[in-house]
Order: sequence, then structure tokens, then C-alpha cells
Amino acid sequence: MGFGSYDESEQENQTLDSDLDSATVDDGEADHDGDVEFEFEASTDDLLEKLEEIKD
Repeated sequence: MGFGSYDESEQENQTLDSDLDSATVDDGEADHDGDVEFEFEASTDDLLEKLEEIKD
């Protein structure tokens, strides 16, 4: 077999061995209904200048 080739029969015989139970899945526990605000100290010109430095 060449690089990237596979035997289709091997794909059919794969099983997933997992101890996960549907009761262990946290549904909505990490939901967040707040706001996020960012304060930028650098000006647009400063940021563009930094970008040009990175490109060089």
C-alpha cells in the first residue's frame, strides 16, 4: 500500500471503546450570558506599524 492508503475492511471493524455515559455530559453548565469589553491602548497607526515590522 502507498502512503495514505488503507484497507477498507479495517475501517468496518473498528469499535469505539469509551466509558462515557450520557449522564456525564454537562449540558449548559458553561453557558455565559454576560458582556465582554476590550480596551485597546495602541492606536490604529501603531498597530499598522507593528504589522509592517512583522511582515519584514
